[in-house]
Amino acid sequence: MTSKQKQLIELFHNAPIAKYFGMRLSYNETGNAIFTLLYNPNLNHALGGIHGGVYMTMLDNAGWFTSAATQDDNIWIATSEMQVHLLGPARECTLTSIGSFIKKGKRQDICEMKLFDDKQKMIGHATGTFIQMPEVPLFSSK
Repeated sequence: MTSKQKQLIELFHNAPIAKYFGMRLSYNETGNAIFTLLYNPNLNHALGGIHGGVYMTMLDNAGWFTSAATQDDNIWIATSEMQVHLLGPARECTLTSIGSFIKKGKRQDICEMKLFDDKQKMIGHATGTFIQMPEVPLFSSK
């Protein structure tokens, strides 16, 4: 694991949304961000399934943290576009999302993100564009 990945994991795990949702971030050997979300009944919609907004959050995080891990410390990135396909329902299960690069660019990255239920069925798919914002440093100097 790179030092940048370790910094990003610490940054994410201290974020209020990570604590509230219960999401965990890790990286695989190829540098793809992997998010795990244990079942949390507070994230259900009115009919008892996991809300689609949770799917979108998991997908966005997987792409953003895959892209962010390859940036210099003086570069912040932002999600500028995301195309999402909700492929099926999930109920009372752990979710896992993973990001990967479609194209690494000089000013923007294009990533693919997949979301799986605990039976490894793909229930969400997205592509996203993540743009560099050099005026906003990712990590402040200490």
